[in-house]
Amino acid sequence: MCGILAVLGCSDDSQAKRVRVLELSRRLKHRGPDWSGMYQHGDCFLSHQRLAIVDPTSGDQPLYNEDKAIVVTVNGEIYNHEELRKGLPNHRFRTGSDCDVIAHLYEEHGEDFVDMLDGMFSFVLLDTRDDSFIVARDAIGITSLYIGWGLDGSIWIASEMKGLNDDCEHFEYFPPGHLYSSKQGGFRRWYNPKWMSETIPSTPYDPLVLRRAFENAVIKRLMTDVPFGVLLSGGLDSSLVASITARHLTATKAGKQWGPQLHSFCVGLEGSPDLKAAREVADYLGTIHHEFHFTVQDGIDAIEDVIYHVETHDVTTIRASTPMFLLSRKIKSLGVKMVISGEGSDEIFGGYLYFHKAPNKEEFHRETCRKINALHQYDCLRANKSTSAWGLEARVPFLDKEFINVAMDIDPEWKMIDKSQGRIEKWILRRAFDDEERPYLPKHILYRQKEQFSDGVGYSWIDGLKAHAAENVTDKMMLQAAHIYPHNTPTSKEAYYYRMIFERLFPQNSATLTVPGGASIACSTAKAIEWDSNWSNNLDPSGRSALGVHVLAYDPKLPGPIPVSISPAKIMTGVQRMVELDVPSVAIQT
Repeated sequence: MCGILAVLGCSDDSQAKRVRVLELSRRLKHRGPDWSGMYQHGDCFLSHQRLAIVDPTSGDQPLYNEDKAIVVTVNGEIYNHEELRKGLPNHRFRTGSDCDVIAHLYEEHGEDFVDMLDGMFSFVLLDTRDDSFIVARDAIGITSLYIGWGLDGSIWIASEMKGLNDDCEHFEYFPPGHLYSSKQGGFRRWYNPKWMSETIPSTPYDPLVLRRAFENAVIKRLMTDVPFGVLLSGGLDSSLVASITARHLTATKAGKQWGPQLHSFCVGLEGSPDLKAAREVADYLGTIHHEFHFTVQDGIDAIEDVIYHVETHDVTTIRASTPMFLLSRKIKSLGVKMVISGEGSDEIFGGYLYFHKAPNKEEFHRETCRKINALHQYDCLRANKSTSAWGLEARVPFLDKEFINVAMDIDPEWKMIDKSQGRIEKWILRRAFDDEERPYLPKHILYRQKEQFSDGVGYSWIDGLKAHAAENVTDKMMLQAAHIYPHNTPTSKEAYYYRMIFERLFPQNSATLTVPGGASIACSTAKAIEWDSNWSNNLDPSGRSALGVHVLAYDPKLPGPIPVSISPAKIMTGVQRMVELDVPSVAIQT
């Protein structure tokens, strides 16, 4: 991931302003430590901090068309860039960078080219011929992006809000799947898939179609000119990503350049279920496996850095971001610059344990739509910023546009959890990769119960966070919480603790408004809490709060776990329950 910052139409084009833009751009240098670029055209500034993944020798930014009249600063990866180049035979490209196609596509097609891009991206394009500009963000919001407005009428764009918060009167996240056009003077949606209307699909489930779509999504993300690996938690999603990558690596350019043996990475507390599960999967796939341990105190000590980089005070995001943040630092120290991860599967397939209580297929489908649309504020934000904090790029094949279209067009009746038929969460994904002749994974891993990443790295992690927060937030402070924080008021000491740190780092009201809120059970939306009347009394984002579903569910009012009566044979095999990280092929999960 790179870092971009643009100031458009400011009232000051002086050297002092250029120096200020460079100063703010340096706040994003952790995202792109390989090179810095700056372009100024009158009262417009485009800056870039590069993480070089494709064409590291000549792909520095900003990028231009032939006569340099069109200028682009981009954060992202365009996986179909070679195909797009073939459709531009009359254009001359300056670099081999995948992002080099953007300026030329605009030159050829105008503002309507964005849907042609297959990848993850945020970019600002300046057309110096008429001083117009466009800004766009990828379909789901895999890459982070913010927009702000200055008192002088200027528009600011940045990959992280720390790049613009001190200089804008108001700022907010840039909506995913949208384009901002200076000619039109506002936003318009460029991404309009059928599923977004929440119309209930009726396409029958075909396991081979789903399998091929996901394999293609993983394979296209093997486009790299630098060392890479996979995040492997040992759960279903990350294990599938690792399995497909290992299976196809040899035939790719990356495999020929960096060797056919895949590197995998996992993190957890000593003795955590994730560590054991990931090691088992790594042994099965034959990866070069790297296992890292952290202590509860290590995590607590990193909380302020995590909040600074991830830019949120959302409880579940911070719980999961911290081990991912620590792991990313270790991975980067090994010389690896890109990882493939498993975020997005639970949102698409209803993998969170609360989906067990979905009353019908219509509500099931609508909840998956709500979850996908909110990903940019939760798991995408975590995966992008936790890794980018150390100059590491995370790619997420479950959020491939074509794969989402296939998966979200399946009749949701097939996604419903039905214990009587042996269908656990994400059954259709598990079944698609249940190949007897050439297994992708061992059966007990393929059919393991879902575990959220913040739980899977070790249950004492969340317990330790709660205990630490209780030592730093008093009952008296909680009584006044609604007066101190009237918007999105913290309802737990843990939430209050994170909020205090966030407000100190980002004191602007606009910053607070970028953070989502509302009641949640096991990562549900507020709407889904209506599915079970008992849930409103047990609100916590941990999967273990799903009473009656999780095999080690807990009630915060009771001293220990509450065993759930579930037929283990239909959930998994093996003596010890293993965790599934729902973070893409990472040892981290969503």
